[in-house]
Amino acid sequence: MGFDEGHASRRLPGELTPRELERALWVLVVLSLVGDVVTTFVGLQLGLAESNPIARNVIYSHGLAGMLALKAVAVGVGLACRPFLPQLYRVIVPAGLAIPWTVAVGINLYMISRVV
Repeated sequence: MGFDEGHASRRLPGELTPRELERALWVLVVLSLVGDVVTTFVGLQLGLAESNPIARNVIYSHGLAGMLALKAVAVGVGLACRPFLPQLYRVIVPAGLAIPWTVAVGINLYMISRVV
């Protein structure tokens, strides 16, 4: 704990501020989005099936453009809701996108490894 202009600072060395954490999570959103799209389509090419019924219908009817549109809608909803949150809690938006997409990448990689 240190003092910064008369105010106690509880930030530890290496600790992220909420803004820095949010920025890092947005990077993870982009990486996990790309990873999910790539691993989904690799899996489909190997004969696997999309388990999400909404995504499955969109992919089968509109292909890659449909999947990218679904992802864009999810990111758009998150960005539209973000200003309504207090600054401290805005990190929940990228976390809510990045965590399930990162898990999906892991599941996709596991399923691909089972058929290769």
